[in-house]
Amino acid sequence: MSTTRTILGIDPGTNILGYGVIRCSGRNTAKLVILGVIELGKYADHYTKLKVIYDRVQHLVDEYKPDEVAIEAPFYGKNVQSMLKLGRAQGVAMAAVLSRSIPIYEYAPRKIKMAITGVGSASKEQVAAMLKSILGEKDFDQKYLDATDGLAAAVCHFFQGEQPGTDGKATSWEEFIRKNPGRIKG
Repeated sequence: MSTTRTILGIDPGTNILGYGVIRCSGRNTAKLVILGVIELGKYADHYTKLKVIYDRVQHLVDEYKPDEVAIEAPFYGKNVQSMLKLGRAQGVAMAAVLSRSIPIYEYAPRKIKMAITGVGSASKEQVAAMLKSILGEKDFDQKYLDATDGLAAAVCHFFQGEQPGTDGKATSWEEFIRKNPGRIKG
């Protein structure tokens, strides 16, 4: 019996919010549905940006009907005002998802990079390149790397095995590959 599920990944931001949607079949196959960005830089007022985030994320949820949402957690920075604004953006995106009763899974940026590339300090370009390989895409139609960051959150969640009756955890790369045939494309 094959389980199909849709995962929306979100990389929250106050100037650009990245997102990606994947459709998963069972434990081994994930296909790209869409990735893109919500551009917020044109709105001068922070509260208007928050409303746009809420409305657009809710629209994404209504259009793609994800079973689960994976969202990148804010990283710790030195600028407190920037962190507060980023936290608000993430909270509003989460509220939009929760308004449709969809479960949310939060992942630290380092964990997402580790899941995609095997290196927690990988660059955005390295994450994008690995996502192409993992999903079997020739190229992404993208304007910003924030879109692939949102997609990376979705793929990270897929790799975690958040499916009923599975733990998805492996104690080594060899065990991961053995448990997940076909997930890594060479």
